[in-house]
Amino acid sequence: MSITDFVTDLLNPDLAFLPKALAIAVMSSIVCGVVGCYVVLRGMAFIGDAVAHAVFPGLAVAFVLQGSLVLGGAVAGVATALLIAIFSQNRRVKEDSVIGVFLVAAFALGIVIISQAPGYSGSLQQFLFGSITGIPDRDLYLVGVSGLVILSLVFALHKEFVAVCLDREMARSMGLPVFWLDIVLYVLVTLAVVISLQTIGNILVLALLITPAAAARLLTDRLGVMMLLAPAIGGTSALVGLYLSWSYDTPVGGTIVLVATAVFLAAWLLAPRHGLLVRRWRRPARHEPSADTRPNDETGVAAARGATAAVS
Repeated sequence: MSITDFVTDLLNPDLAFLPKALAIAVMSSIVCGVVGCYVVLRGMAFIGDAVAHAVFPGLAVAFVLQGSLVLGGAVAGVATALLIAIFSQNRRVKEDSVIGVFLVAAFALGIVIISQAPGYSGSLQQFLFGSITGIPDRDLYLVGVSGLVILSLVFALHKEFVAVCLDREMARSMGLPVFWLDIVLYVLVTLAVVISLQTIGNILVLALLITPAAAARLLTDRLGVMMLLAPAIGGTSALVGLYLSWSYDTPVGGTIVLVATAVFLAAWLLAPRHGLLVRRWRRPARHEPSADTRPNDETGVAAARGATAAVS
């Protein structure tokens, strides 16, 4: 399918679900790209995975009650995030252990709840792998509003999040409320995951949170640039992934993830400073300095004195 045909399908009123799916995919990819930068910096990918599973009981309850999946998943995810943050304060049990406990418990609770609903097999597949069909207009608006709220909080608390992600003990010594910042960050991760579920699914949503941010981390050393690149990579992956999915009749969630992964692999190989191939090309040959190029004692003493004077 050509790009022109794809645009024609987007404008076709009989395919109204397609532009809605594109809008949700791009919006959720942008939000996940921004929030994912903090996840990558802090090394909290496991928390993202836990939250992705924690929203499942909320989705199940919303399905049984025929309510909003986004709202149901958000309530369950936020509740689990709060429990993880509270139980992680006990230093005798490490954070990853607490996450593992609630991850499995939440997912198991979701399976039990949804198994009580008639025809749950089909809905279970939709939750796990996503679906671009049947997205109601209210969810489109809810995703848009939630995305704006998430990005607003991220920009308002950016400096505090960076301090906590880079050095928690230093953040405490600066008087920052690390516990409450953890809770806010967990909630933002939860919301970013929830708004992505209907397009990409519960299993693959972690890739949308991590992969674009990881690719951006390879492409730049500056956090500001990274937070611009990550949503750009995520949004582009969503657009290209949906186009390829529509053209070749492949699952949209898996196609988006594969496109994002291809970008990550390209960055891993060809990034200007940190790419594997670029590092090998630029690696200088190691040679012992010749006698003519070695500094003599007098030069070394003078250089040391100059450095000392500069420091003082």
